[in-house]
Amino acid sequence: MAQVFMRFPGGKLKALTFSYDDGVEQDVRLIEIFKKYGLRATFNLNSGVYAPEGTVYPEGQIHRRMSESQVSELYRQDGIEVAVHGSTHPWLDHMPVNMCTKDLFDDRCKLEEQFGTLVRGMAYPFGTYSDDVVACMRSVGIVYSRTVQSTHDFNMPGDWMRLPATCHHNDPKLMELAHRFLEESSWGRPWMFYLWGHSYEFEEHNNWEVIEEFAKLMSGRDDIWYATNIEIYDYQDAFKRLLFSMDGSMVKNPTAYELWFFLNGKEYSVKPGETKKIENE
Repeated sequence: MAQVFMRFPGGKLKALTFSYDDGVEQDVRLIEIFKKYGLRATFNLNSGVYAPEGTVYPEGQIHRRMSESQVSELYRQDGIEVAVHGSTHPWLDHMPVNMCTKDLFDDRCKLEEQFGTLVRGMAYPFGTYSDDVVACMRSVGIVYSRTVQSTHDFNMPGDWMRLPATCHHNDPKLMELAHRFLEESSWGRPWMFYLWGHSYEFEEHNNWEVIEEFAKLMSGRDDIWYATNIEIYDYQDAFKRLLFSMDGSMVKNPTAYELWFFLNGKEYSVKPGETKKIENE
């Protein structure tokens, strides 16, 4: 039986993505590191609790939210996805459904207005969720949301609404996992390394070298697609829409993406709207 294995853009076998929360001042330094090494990332923002303009924090305070103007300037650049994190960073699973829906609706509306782009991703505040919360997210057009669960593997997500990560950046197995990701074979399956955290934790633990070392190691690889969360979601979603003939001899791409896959020992790419004959070996 023929098996079809998804490939990322350009036929790449692996993808790397990041997810960082809260919109804090330390994101400035983190984004500088990502840009230095050519990495792309998602930042999850609470648009209802921005700091007042001109806020000066007391010495020693670690969690320092940015103002609206600071947020608008920092995240409005290439390689960054802005995503929902709850307007007020609430415990969503302890809110009535209507209030939960409104909080998510408000955050998405504000971020879309602020950045002039569609916002469809999210990370759960405090990592908590329920079936009702998931239903609320779907009702306001959210297509994925990150949990705080670590898989310690690189499998593609089966449920994007309850999206686990490979690990947190303070995980003691971080570099072991990084070397596995780079050096081991995926046996043909697409792999994704998903790292999450809060940038203020690097200041809190005085360990900025952790993310610098990781970024340097993972950068500049020909077989890795560096992408934001929504870019990977959209690509996989498009891939699932490929149409194959019953005997597997033809494939049609009804999407707007050029899509790549591996079948019968050969790699294929299918352009948007194209119907392609598949070679049988």
